[in-house]
Amino acid sequence: MMKRDEVNPLGYYDAEHTKNVRDWKEVFDFTVDDPTAIPLSHEPHDQLMLQMNSQWPNHPPELRDACAEYCRAVETLSFKLLEVISLSLNLPAKRLNGFFKDQTSFVRFNHYPPYCPSPHLALGVSRRKDADTLTVLAQDDVGALEVKRKMDGEWIRVKPILDSYFINVGDIIQVWSNDRYESEEHRVVVNSERERFSIPFFFNPSHYEMIKPSEELIDKEKQPGKYKEYNWGKFFRTKKLSNFKKLLKLKTSRLLISRYLN
Repeated sequence: MMKRDEVNPLGYYDAEHTKNVRDWKEVFDFTVDDPTAIPLSHEPHDQLMLQMNSQWPNHPPELRDACAEYCRAVETLSFKLLEVISLSLNLPAKRLNGFFKDQTSFVRFNHYPPYCPSPHLALGVSRRKDADTLTVLAQDDVGALEVKRKMDGEWIRVKPILDSYFINVGDIIQVWSNDRYESEEHRVVVNSERERFSIPFFFNPSHYEMIKPSEELIDKEKQPGKYKEYNWGKFFRTKKLSNFKKLLKLKTSRLLISRYLN
């Protein structure tokens, strides 16, 4: 299995971090459009691009074609959901579709191993909000996903429903809608006895798109824009690189501790 790194952040990885905490899981990432271009760095004036290529194992040989078929199916679903959201905001149905001409969407296979040594202290994924537009999640019957209830801050378990998707609105929709939609905080808890599998599809716009509140939804007096615009590709690159920086910091700390003890 080809491991991902800071040069190509696609493939297998077992050191994912969320909010500076390592997650109890292993992942395999691949993109909808292969290759996919993203900025080489997060620096505003750096125009160099990085080409991400999905890294596929040799076995099973039919995996790549099956994944490509799945990608296109959830992509079609995501565009339909996007149009419904646009209509709910009194915008034309395809108002937001143009942001995805060179999309940076990707699919992730999540595996949460059982028998965590301290399940009461660990999380499969620490609390987070999705930075994307929409997340289309397929999951097995091991209930582990929890959503934070806004009214009292209590974590509510999301019961898996057979042959269904869990749809999560991401930060981009929150910005585009100027807070008419909100991205919800969620987490994944660890099951002490059973392993868990899930497949999220992260629906992301083109790397060059500037994300800001939709002009049609802004009124300077009644409803001013609540967010400053930002470049999605630069943000996406920063997010991808952050895992490797955290891992390097963790390894360095362990090395220093080892030297001290020896």
